[in-house]
Amino acid sequence: MLLDRYQHLFFNSNFKEAASKPGVVAYRGEFILKEGEVADAQGRRGPPAAVLKQAALLAEGDDLKLLSGSLDELQEFPLLAEILGADLKAGAIVVLFTINIPKAFITTVNGASVVFIPLTEGMAWNELIDLVGLEKGDFKGQTSADKVVTVHEALKSEKFKYPESTLEEALKTTNNAKRVTHGAI
Repeated sequence: MLLDRYQHLFFNSNFKEAASKPGVVAYRGEFILKEGEVADAQGRRGPPAAVLKQAALLAEGDDLKLLSGSLDELQEFPLLAEILGADLKAGAIVVLFTINIPKAFITTVNGASVVFIPLTEGMAWNELIDLVGLEKGDFKGQTSADKVVTVHEALKSEKFKYPESTLEEALKTTNNAKRVTHGAI
């Protein structure tokens, strides 16, 4: 199973579980892009240096079907592309909410369309649900994994109307935006 190969990169996991459809597994949590430095003589590592926050992954057998989450910087995407390697291919739906980009765009990586959408505040999962027009009632009675499947099914018919760009061109337009967080009110 594809997600088993990435188990060591799962961090602050919400869940990794099988969906009701045989061979389909979903994960939500954080996905390590760059491990922390070795912190002591026993080889324990410090916290990760970079993560894909609020990640949602869906795999069927050895095929990546959905990848979504929040990148602090577009400059972190090459780390993700390197980790996924050949698993990032045509047929995968990739939607990455990215803090330091001024406007949304689409690029192609290994045959997969990758959608980048600016997001400085909010939750990637909620934004993904809004993007495809799903509501709370659409998930009623579903397991956590089946909710990811429902979002994937909705995304399959989504036609993103963002301009195409290369990653190299988009990297030239990044800004200094930071994640907006709000404390208790």
